[in-house]
Order: sequence, then C-alpha cells, then structure tokens
Amino acid sequence: MKCPVDGETLVVTERSGVEIDYCPTCRGVWLDRGELDKIIERIDGPRQAPPPQHRHDDRWDDDDDDWDDRRSRSRRPRKRESLLGELFDMFD
Repeated sequence: MKCPVDGETLVVTERSGVEIDYCPTCRGVWLDRGELDKIIERIDGPRQAPPPQHRHDDRWDDDDDDWDDRRSRSRRPRKRESLLGELFDMFD
C-alpha cells in the first residue's frame, strides 16, 4: 500500500494486537477498519490498581528531626506509559 501523502510504501507493524500501517518518510499512521475500535476498547477496558506499597518513611529519620523534602522528590515512582505511547513507540 502506498502513503497517500508522499507515495512511499507503507510499513505494516503489529503493536499490542493492533495492526498499524505507517510511512517511514512522513511518519503518517493509518489504521485498518476496526483497529481504532480495538484501541478504544483497550483504553476503556478494566484497569487494575497497582498494589499498595508499604514502605518506611525515612524522611524523618535523620538527626535533626525536620522533614527532608529533597528525598521525597527523588523517589517518586515513574508513571506507566500509556497504551497509545506503547502502540506508537516505533517513532522513538
């Protein structure tokens, strides 16, 4: 299949069960019939909450008895990548 923008041959890839056609030149993305519905179903589908993490708060454990905010910023958990980010990571 040819890219409707620049006529380049499209590359077909599958990400998370969704077939994606993309142009390596202009980076345009095209989906076949029903593929967008699959993406929407996955986004709207049931989500599981992460398990609670029980951890000792050591920001109070130093000798001066005050809150050490520098430690709290460096230990924030990283945000999980979204489904769309996961699907279109071919451009990274």
